[in-house]
Amino acid sequence: MDAKLFSGRSFNPSGFNLLVTLGIGLSVAAFMLDRIAGRVSWQAVSLTLPLWTCAVATAILGYWVVPLLQKLKMGQFIREDGPQAHLQKAGTPTMGGVFIVPVGVVAALLWSRFNPDVVAVSLMTLAYGFIGWVDDWQILLKKSNKGISPQMKLALQIGIGILFCLWLTWSQGSKITTIDLPFNLVLPLGWLFWPLAVFVLAAENNATNLTDGVDGLAAGTGAIALLGLGAIIAPTSPDLMLFCACLSGSYLGFLVHNRNPARVFMGDTGSLALGGALAAVGLLTNSLWTLFILSGIFFVESLSVIAQVSYYKATKNPDGVGKRLFKMAPLHHHLELSGWSETQVVGVFYLINAGLALLCFVIR
Repeated sequence: MDAKLFSGRSFNPSGFNLLVTLGIGLSVAAFMLDRIAGRVSWQAVSLTLPLWTCAVATAILGYWVVPLLQKLKMGQFIREDGPQAHLQKAGTPTMGGVFIVPVGVVAALLWSRFNPDVVAVSLMTLAYGFIGWVDDWQILLKKSNKGISPQMKLALQIGIGILFCLWLTWSQGSKITTIDLPFNLVLPLGWLFWPLAVFVLAAENNATNLTDGVDGLAAGTGAIALLGLGAIIAPTSPDLMLFCACLSGSYLGFLVHNRNPARVFMGDTGSLALGGALAAVGLLTNSLWTLFILSGIFFVESLSVIAQVSYYKATKNPDGVGKRLFKMAPLHHHLELSGWSETQVVGVFYLINAGLALLCFVIR
């Protein structure tokens, strides 16, 4: 292994402790859910075995891929107007999604014996991951933190979303246009479901992308959300439960290399794939209310950016300078600039996301 990869990177016990705590927490949750549901935890239909198989596989693969990314000079460019502590991360390899996503997707496809629903959400995950890869590649080519234009990125997200909705229409028919709500309530939307579905896909993509700004944040909250979603849909969609468990394990295994101080970033390749996977499973299983709760962290992060931009524009003076609602958006950067350490931000967000997952079970 290239020793230069780890030069200047000291061991952070706080980052390691967060990884261990999250790993134990997800493992215990998966095992207990398997037991409660009457699943034998070491069978292929469980949450536990897919979670840990993909976690170990991704962690091991990272010891080969991360030095390769470094050798290929896939170093991240850091915003100069961001937290000053982040400037030392310049040059850390990015595009880690290239080894997160394939592990989870391939494992889920093989484990489910290429179940059609698993194939569909896998293609969605890979498609959104490809958009992210193009964006990451453009950033590296331009040697700046700006990749493809926001308009182009949104157009690609919407285009893929429309294709997925066409497949949903063909495979599910009109029954999917009625949304299940908590407490056995239903909401018939009819044709209005389709613009909502495209919005959910694009919004979830951008929300997970915005959350990826602190070591271990997006990967850890994504792993929690995926496992929670998989557990909720298990009774009616065991194959998609398996997909969620596999991908949750992949993001958990990635944290071996992405915990603070990060040795690699997932880049848009990993963050857009995460959003695509969550949204596709939520739509296909009629679990939008569950997805909304589980995505609480992602939603707040997005809302903080929208609020910051809107407030700045609304308070512009004649010189064109406005006021800022937050010290910096998204919210995790505001907390950093307010004196929080990265591991404090990540730890609190993990706890909140775990609480949201628990809330889903209580409501259900």
